[in-house]
Amino acid sequence: MNPQRWIHYFKYTCRTFGSGVVQPFNASAFYVHSNCPFILTRFTHNRVKCDVTVRRGGNGLLVQVEIIINKVRTVLQNGSILVEEKSVSLPYDHTYQHIFRYGLYTRLRSSLLPLSVTWHDVPGGIDSLRVDLEQELNTDMMGLCGKHGQQLISESMLSEDTCQMRDPISAINQECREFFSYTLDCLQARTPFYMQLCEENIYGYELNEHISCAFFKEIVLQCGNSSYAWNIWRYVTRCAEPTCPGDLVYVEQGAAFVPSCSSPNPRFSIQDMTSSCVCLKGEVLNDHLDGFQCVVESSCPCVFAGRSYLTRDIRSTKCQSCVCDGGRWLCSENFCPPRCLIEGQFVTTFDGKQYAVPGKCAYVALQDLDWTIKIEFSEKEASLKAVTLQLYQETFTFEHNKVKSGDEEITELHQSDQVLVFWQSSMYVQVHTSFGLKIQVQVSPEVQLYITSPRNHTGLCGNSNNDTTDDFTTSSGIIENSAQPFALSWSLGNCGVNIPSSCINTDNEIFADDKCSVLNNPAGIFATCHGHIPPDQYHTACVQRTCNCGGNLQQCLCVSLGSYAKACRSLGVELGDWRKSTNCTLKCQKNQEFFYDIRACNRTCRSLSGRDPRCGLEDAPVEGCGCPEGTHLNQGNTCTPKTECFCHHHGVATPPGPVVMDGRQCFLSQNISNYKLSNTLLCFVSGCRNGKVCVHCSEYLVNTAQKTCDSLSKPLGANTTCESGCYCPHDQYEDHHGNCVSRDNCTCVYSGKVFSAGQHVKTNCKTCFCGSGQWHCKDEPCPGTCQVYGNGHYQTFDSKWYRFDGHCQYTLVEDYCADGNGSFSLRVESVPCCDEALTCSRSIVLDLQGEVTLTLSDMRVTRRLGKGWTLLLLRLSFIGATSKIYLLQFNAP
Repeated sequence: MNPQRWIHYFKYTCRTFGSGVVQPFNASAFYVHSNCPFILTRFTHNRVKCDVTVRRGGNGLLVQVEIIINKVRTVLQNGSILVEEKSVSLPYDHTYQHIFRYGLYTRLRSSLLPLSVTWHDVPGGIDSLRVDLEQELNTDMMGLCGKHGQQLISESMLSEDTCQMRDPISAINQECREFFSYTLDCLQARTPFYMQLCEENIYGYELNEHISCAFFKEIVLQCGNSSYAWNIWRYVTRCAEPTCPGDLVYVEQGAAFVPSCSSPNPRFSIQDMTSSCVCLKGEVLNDHLDGFQCVVESSCPCVFAGRSYLTRDIRSTKCQSCVCDGGRWLCSENFCPPRCLIEGQFVTTFDGKQYAVPGKCAYVALQDLDWTIKIEFSEKEASLKAVTLQLYQETFTFEHNKVKSGDEEITELHQSDQVLVFWQSSMYVQVHTSFGLKIQVQVSPEVQLYITSPRNHTGLCGNSNNDTTDDFTTSSGIIENSAQPFALSWSLGNCGVNIPSSCINTDNEIFADDKCSVLNNPAGIFATCHGHIPPDQYHTACVQRTCNCGGNLQQCLCVSLGSYAKACRSLGVELGDWRKSTNCTLKCQKNQEFFYDIRACNRTCRSLSGRDPRCGLEDAPVEGCGCPEGTHLNQGNTCTPKTECFCHHHGVATPPGPVVMDGRQCFLSQNISNYKLSNTLLCFVSGCRNGKVCVHCSEYLVNTAQKTCDSLSKPLGANTTCESGCYCPHDQYEDHHGNCVSRDNCTCVYSGKVFSAGQHVKTNCKTCFCGSGQWHCKDEPCPGTCQVYGNGHYQTFDSKWYRFDGHCQYTLVEDYCADGNGSFSLRVESVPCCDEALTCSRSIVLDLQGEVTLTLSDMRVTRRLGKGWTLLLLRLSFIGATSKIYLLQFNAP
């Protein structure tokens, strides 16, 4: 990259180097000979105070530098970096500042101010230090760096009893005179002035090569790489090149951030070219190993979950296989079928969108033409009370520790032409259908639901089309923007919003925050799974579920921890005995034992009486109570050896004995079922308005649940519902304004607003028209949108939200892919408020083809343009107090 190509870059720099040379922001220069502490620069900008003070030792080098920004104190002393009196290692990231290697130098960059401080450590101290401002500040500035030509030496000195201020002394120095004989093309008429500075700088420190070499290097750097002195100054001055570690080689002007296996194509500008140790051309630094080894990029290892893999190494889970290829993972598509999870109030759709239902109601979780899965919440707390599967003519109900087919309880398994229902363990019941629908219900200690379905469907679980943007498709056919109206559209009957989104009990909150933190502990029992499944959302769910628990706090905690453990186990990640580590052990009844990996095949006495239909299924192991090896589950839920097993024939069980039937010791008995009757309470009303008529269910049975426009798109219950009262006449429906209208004139609702028949809205790349109480939508191509706001809230182009509040600069989007070729890169960095817990704005950097760099920060745009590029910059408007919108037009050469 040619440094002469860049224009329109503004940076204000103050330097101090050698034994006391100072170049303030106005680009003049002077020499200070003192071992007293001095204010280098002091100012306040946007209510943020900055103070940089320096002190030199008897060897002329800087022996102490103190940097205070927004009350955070950083001290450079004896080769160490202390932040708030604590030694830190590099890179160091804080909300207010970052400290990192910058070529041969070390740099502190402020997140609050357009300021950075860069220094070079040598034995005995610091031989050069500079303060860079990315823009001119309209504020009063004190210190040696000055402002507007001020040189405030005496005002900048911080007096001490033991320090001295001396007048500069110079004597003819042959080394200085020889050096400046090669810089005439650069310094021209300023040569005598700089020669005097050189002699003042060296006087008394002739034996300290760091003093003289730091001076010579700064002059050469300011002359630039096109000057005559650039290639010969080290030979003339006998200043040796720095020694680089490992395979790295020294260059006077190279990448400040060395290309590495982790970042083979770092985005940097000409301002990031500096004295550096780099790899040879065509190689990158293997930063996954110690020793500064340079390798060709194709030999880079890959890293996953803290472990390194060589090129062509393979790592696999149950759902995916990945091969290492030159530092990048090439992974297969996820070949596990998508699942919908309903754990407490939290739902994860087939496409991975996560949300919480708003009320403790009944909902349609999933439905198709021939089957429906419904869920019903407990009235007391946000946990499932029951799951109901309606499949053709059969109805299955799953409740706490109980499963029924109709009114008959299933104690082991139920099999018909369309479905097989069986207990996997004391905790889980599995449903397999003839058309590929699989349901797993956790029935203890709380009811939770897991669904795998092979076809398109609707309900709380979404539609399984690998597109999260349409997961919130309501029962009326339109895509809502938020979870609440979407979930309520799939509720059965009226549903109130009564599940709190925050903690309502302080004691519970303290318990939840403390105990749920085990999920995020990087050294805890769940840490081995962090690289496969980030625990953040599970931690949030754990805190909310435990905090608002209406019963046993420890049980609520263990259920939440179990949800993460189950997700990890589904990928084949073993966590060890996590229940023991978290005080979540389960007690088994009678002589059963707890296992993490129970399979249903051939585990019961019944399975010995014929072919076990559970053995031919894809039956992933589950946790729960069961019988140990060598025993089988017998009558009364006890574990017995084969010889004590009951025999089963045509649904009848008999204890072992002398009776022989069809070659087995069995006999027949009759099975009896019990039925219960339910009563209906009728209510009578009169005095109807708005054209409604009075319905008396005892006289004329009407399905009153279907007498509103809203009901035309809502899922229906299994039975006809009639409640006496005022309803619209036959073939008319109550619209959202309370009036009776025909079906064709029914209104629709979107985002809480009512729309008349024929009106349309545009949402999520669709145009939707209201007709007969439902939305009819057409797809329209539209661009994806990625956004970031607040304290690290991100939305991807696929509309997936997540939170990440890092302190560094991050690439938001770029098209520099595996080959390193691309056209643009957009990077963002949080700019904190004075309260470090809050983000006030963001610094945004746009890079185009490596030729144009625009930085939006602190209400300003800084631009760097390559030769031949022009930019029309038009400010459109303000957003809040910290951002602007710009219309950009570029003309390329």
